[in-house]
Amino acid sequence: MSNDAFVPHPDRLLPADPAVREIARSLYELEKDQPIVSPHGHVDPRLLLDDEPFRDPTSLFITPDHYVNRLMHARGVDLADLGVAQGPLDEKASRRAWHLLAEHWHAYAGTPSRYWMEHEFSEVFGLETVLNPRTADAMYDEIADKLTRPEFRPRALFDQFKIEVLATTDDPVDDLAPHDALAADASFTGRVIPTFRPDKYLEPARADFPELVAALGESAGVDTGTYDGHLEAMRTRRLYFRDHGAVSSDHAHIDPGTERLAIEDARRLYTAAREGTIGADEAVALRRHLLADQARLAAEDGLVMTLHPAVSRNHSDAMFEKFGADVGFDIPVAVDYVHHLRPMLNDVGHAENFRTVLFTIDETVFSREIAPLAGVYPSVFAGAPWWFIDSPDAILRFRRAVSETLGYTRTSGFIDDTRAFCSIPARHDMSRRIDATHLAGLVAEHRMRLEDAVELVATLPTQQPREVFRLGEPA
Repeated sequence: MSNDAFVPHPDRLLPADPAVREIARSLYELEKDQPIVSPHGHVDPRLLLDDEPFRDPTSLFITPDHYVNRLMHARGVDLADLGVAQGPLDEKASRRAWHLLAEHWHAYAGTPSRYWMEHEFSEVFGLETVLNPRTADAMYDEIADKLTRPEFRPRALFDQFKIEVLATTDDPVDDLAPHDALAADASFTGRVIPTFRPDKYLEPARADFPELVAALGESAGVDTGTYDGHLEAMRTRRLYFRDHGAVSSDHAHIDPGTERLAIEDARRLYTAAREGTIGADEAVALRRHLLADQARLAAEDGLVMTLHPAVSRNHSDAMFEKFGADVGFDIPVAVDYVHHLRPMLNDVGHAENFRTVLFTIDETVFSREIAPLAGVYPSVFAGAPWWFIDSPDAILRFRRAVSETLGYTRTSGFIDDTRAFCSIPARHDMSRRIDATHLAGLVAEHRMRLEDAVELVATLPTQQPREVFRLGEPA
């Protein structure tokens, strides 16, 4: 076999021990063809509404994927050369970006990014070649040719990937017209739903906070000149999203604080924020109060509240000024769920309609905080590893960290959290293989009956996220 030939091994990620691997194989077979439920991600719904062919391999694999870009940038590649914040690249620039990936391909060995892309090359595009400078042009040409074919357009791939539900991430003032158009299109049978993401409207320290809340009020038809108006506008827009298919709200502040203020203090600080005179500590206090308001609204309207805090956004000022947000310069920090969520959980944690899913990239809190919280509060679920830790080893560590406290039924189901559309099946397949590996180990050690493991893999990939995110049964 040529050194340039490559096909992913059918037993990838399964246990090395032959006896345990055999159990894992049998479990994986029960999971691998189940539909995909993706309750949190960042794919633009217009991709499926317009159903235009993907432009080229670079715009599909490289430009939108900060997982890929950040490592190349760390090795000295200019993000502009990868198409970040540049608009569509011409053919010459696109091919050059592809060659940059090929030149740095060895640096991705052992990373989930390489694992996902090799899965895509093989399983989606039928390639049997390893990417390197010798093969880059031929691989580019073959992918580019296939992207012109009807079976590689977004809707066809959506069906090929067996995506049952795809959630997007949306601004509270969005009119959700692409979602409505997709829902009304009889030729599209998939389910694409919005997610309410209000972060920037809950951050009084932002210089543009007055303009943001004014826009929120305009979209809701409510005067947001007062705190009470802000609360009513949030209630109105959340219901608008729910009526247009949303099942969850998504929140990502620097901490998950939910301490409530006295109502008069909240009103006073909101006015100060509108006037641009709020102090730094006061802005933090008001932001935590506004997040607590979201929890109360969730208890009213039933949107599942997902929390993934503790990320220092836009760590490089220079890169933010040049390229904007979401280009890989977001860095994890430590999180404290126990103390920060206590006010919220004492307020609505036992409310019948309230539900929250806790995510982290601070792995220390999985067994110490998240599992004990989700193991006692009926409203709390442990979110799967995501972002920096949606990788094989981290997912296996997650299962080992929380399962003794939670089992499997108090977890969210896998979250792909991706902008890279073709990586969705690769990511979900990875999670299914790791779950099969973990369960096979328990069976082999006689800590779990094979029958129980079989029952779990029959429900984990699809049924579990359906239940946690209140998606209902498929149409």
